[in-house]
Amino acid sequence: MSRPKVVIVGAGFGGLTAARALRRDPVDVVVIDRANHHLFQPLLYQVATAGLAPTDIAYPVRGLLRRAPSASFRLGAVSSIDWSERVVSTTTGDSWPFDHLVLAAGARTADFGIPGVAEHAIGLKTVGDALRIRSHLINGFELADRDPSLVAAGALNVVIVGGGPTGVELAGAITELYSKVLAKDFPNLDVSATRIVLVELAEAVLSPFAPKLQDHAAAQLRRRGVELRTSTAVTEVSPDAVVLADGERVPVGTVVWAAGVRAEPLAEQFGLPAARGGRIEVGPDLSVPGYEGVWAIGDLAASYDDAGELLPQVAPVAMQGGRHVAEQIRRRVQGRPSTAFRYRDKGSMATIGRRAAVAQLPGGVLLRGTLGWLAWLWLHLVTLIGFRNRVSVLVDWAWNYLTWDRPGRLLLVAEEDPGTGGLAPQSGINGRDVAGGHEAAEGE
Repeated sequence: MSRPKVVIVGAGFGGLTAARALRRDPVDVVVIDRANHHLFQPLLYQVATAGLAPTDIAYPVRGLLRRAPSASFRLGAVSSIDWSERVVSTTTGDSWPFDHLVLAAGARTADFGIPGVAEHAIGLKTVGDALRIRSHLINGFELADRDPSLVAAGALNVVIVGGGPTGVELAGAITELYSKVLAKDFPNLDVSATRIVLVELAEAVLSPFAPKLQDHAAAQLRRRGVELRTSTAVTEVSPDAVVLADGERVPVGTVVWAAGVRAEPLAEQFGLPAARGGRIEVGPDLSVPGYEGVWAIGDLAASYDDAGELLPQVAPVAMQGGRHVAEQIRRRVQGRPSTAFRYRDKGSMATIGRRAAVAQLPGGVLLRGTLGWLAWLWLHLVTLIGFRNRVSVLVDWAWNYLTWDRPGRLLLVAEEDPGTGGLAPQSGINGRDVAGGHEAAEGE
C-alpha cells in the first residue's frame, strides 16, 4: 500500500512547521514555494535599515528539511489544481498528486486601491523589498551629499504608512540609522532637518496593545523625532509626496507601505470559499469545507478565535496552525476524526529602538522600556531558525549596541535618475522580482 502524499504550498512559518511536524509519520511530503528560502519576517525591517544581512534572517528550505527524510522541496508557484484527479501543477511544469493539500501561501501587501501606492510605495514582505528600501535610503544621502538642496526639498524624508508593529519598528530603526550612523557618514548634511513621519488610520499606534503600551510607544517615537499622524488616512502617493486626508502634502523621498496585508489570491484563483481579505474559509479543524483533505493555515486561512473574531495574520497563528494540521493529517491517516483548532495567544511585542520596547503577555503582564526590550531580543533570538543565524544576529546586535555601527549600509543598486538629478521613482509594492519575491512567507 502506497504512503499518503501530502503537498504543502508555502515554506513560511505555517508550511514549514507542518512539514517538520510530519517528519516521523508514514507520509511523503512535498513543500512547494516560489523562493528557496524561509524568511524570518519579524526582523526584515533590520535588513531594510542596514542592521542585519539577508542571510541572517533567511535559511534554505532544503537545509531545514534535512532532518525530515520523507519531505522534499520543489521550487515553483502553483499554476493549477485538478480537484477531481487531486493533482497540483506548478509553473515549472511539474505535477504532484496529493491525498492531503495544505495551503500556506501567506499574504502580500494590500494597497486598498489608493492611487499611487502600487507605483511609488515599497512594501516590506520580502528580502527584495528590504534591500530596495535600504538602497533607496542610502542612495538619497549620496545624492544629497552632491546637492544639499535635496534635503530641504524632502528627498531624505520617509513616510511610513501603518502603525502596527512593522511600521513602529521600522520608524524607530530609521531614526537611529539617520541620527547615529548616516549623520556621521555625511557630516556636511543637516540630518536633523529630515522628517520621519508615521501615518496610522486608527486613533493610536499598536492598536491591538493595551492603552498604556500604546502611549509608551507613541512617547518613545516622538522622543526619537518621529512625527505621528494618527486618525489620518492617505489619499494619494506621488513620486515626491504623500497626500493626507486633511489635504496636507508631505514631501518625501521614500514611502514604505506597512498598512495591511491581503491573503495570496488562491481562493479566487482556484475557486475556494473566500472570507474577508481574500482568506480561505476553513472549518473548526482548519479544513476547507467541501474539499476533502484540503487544509488552509496562517495568513491564508480565515480562522477564528473563541469570540468569533478573525485571528491576526501573524507568525504564531501560522505556526500553531501548522502543528494542528499536521496532527489532523496524522489522525486521518490513523482513521480517527479531526479536532477543532484552538489558538493560544502567547502575547505580542514591538520594539521602538534601543532599550525601548513594549510587550503584552498572557495574564495581563505588560512590559515596557528596557525590560520589554530584553524580552523582545530574547524571543526573536530563540525563535530565529538556524543556529548560525542566531549566532550571527547576536554578534551583529552586540556590535551595534557597542558602536552604533550598521555594517550593512551598502548601496547595491543605484537609483539615480540622471535626467532629473534627483531620486528615480521607487519600485512599488507590485514590483517584486524573482530573487526577492518570497510571497509565501507568513506572519509579520
